[in-house]
Amino acid sequence: MRRKNKGSSFAALGVFALIIGAVIYVYTSEMFERETPQISMQNSGYWNLKSPLEIAINDASGLKAYKVILKTPSEESVLYHEQFLTPNKTVNVKVEPPKSVHTMKESDIKIIVEAQDASKWNFFAGNSSVSEYALKIDKKRPIVNTVANSYKIKKGGVALVVFKAEDENLKELYIETNFGKRFIAQPFYKEGYYIALLAWPILQESFRATVFVEDNAGNKAQAPIPLYLQDAQYQVSNINITDSFLKGKIAELSEEFDETQGVSDDIERFKIINETIREKNEKLIYEITSKVPQEMLSDFKVNKMYPLKNAAVVARFGDHRIYSYAEKDISESYHMGIDLASNAMADIRPQNGGEIVFNGYNGLYGNMPIIHHGLGLYTLYGHCSTVNVNVGDVISSGMNIANTGKSGYAMGDHLHFGILVQGIEVRPDEWMDESWIKLNINDVINNAKTLIK
Repeated sequence: MRRKNKGSSFAALGVFALIIGAVIYVYTSEMFERETPQISMQNSGYWNLKSPLEIAINDASGLKAYKVILKTPSEESVLYHEQFLTPNKTVNVKVEPPKSVHTMKESDIKIIVEAQDASKWNFFAGNSSVSEYALKIDKKRPIVNTVANSYKIKKGGVALVVFKAEDENLKELYIETNFGKRFIAQPFYKEGYYIALLAWPILQESFRATVFVEDNAGNKAQAPIPLYLQDAQYQVSNINITDSFLKGKIAELSEEFDETQGVSDDIERFKIINETIREKNEKLIYEITSKVPQEMLSDFKVNKMYPLKNAAVVARFGDHRIYSYAEKDISESYHMGIDLASNAMADIRPQNGGEIVFNGYNGLYGNMPIIHHGLGLYTLYGHCSTVNVNVGDVISSGMNIANTGKSGYAMGDHLHFGILVQGIEVRPDEWMDESWIKLNINDVINNAKTLIK
């Protein structure tokens, strides 16, 4: 009987182990990674031939080479071709348009990106990937110009503008002010035309508004809105806080809010209510009243506003109230509405219809319904005793929506009447003036419709 050669068996096992080890090494080593390069390009499907195309290529083992190709229906050209002596794991390429693109007649092109990594996989050939992006050339700037607008705007007041904005690849349009506020415009009367109310906040010293339009290719255009600026002065009231007020109304209010729980100092409780709670309440109002519909608006008419019959004005809009205690200033606020008072629990009847967009208790404002009258114009009714409408109700002119009261931060029965344009409190005086409405709203709209026709 022949005896097996133990040495040859051990050798065979050793070779087998080496092969297994080599296979494991190949499959686990970064040098032999099998992932193809990842290619991405920021694009909207359009190219204006002004801004470069930004391409990012990433690979775990590092890139060995890449190529960027421009392909049109009639020709193909290499824009970029780069090889690396030392593999790069991340490559960012900004593709500038070649001069030949500016003269070509085709509007549809393709950008083809090829990338090869430095992996030893595929018998040392590495991994490769190809990405193709179809783009439409669009070098044309949007058309934008004002059609009609109010002649002037008063500090704390409102103006209206109608403008034309056209582009077959329109992306966005908005009206931006010098202090960063963006007003939303609503489609108006005919395709390509837009309308918006603008508001000048009382805390901004100047006002400038410009229409900005951008298409999908990144082409931009702008048109300033010509408005004569009229300054306005608002009252400053120095109010002395008494102990009876702190122990009475403020102590009563402090029981309602989480922010004042556990606060025993009277002055501190007043500051929290007048500043922190007020800011919270006003933030809610801003969120509710900042919305503008985007369906086509065929017309917009507003009646003179005076929601409380035979009422006296007991507090003006824009009043800067500075509160002091023991001859020391402790807090301040701005009264952003007008207070009207007549009989206790008097009927509140708005002269303009609209949709009830809020009905609830809002801290210092008490029971507070809000109506949207269209075009981002809202009216607010604070301190109500009872409310007769619900969110979603569409009310008509003259309907009794609520009754006056003293809910919230109110010392006596009255109505806090506020008017807002896209979240900004504005002068009620203007909307209570029939002549102002005709000149600044109705006439501007009628003139715009005539020009559009």
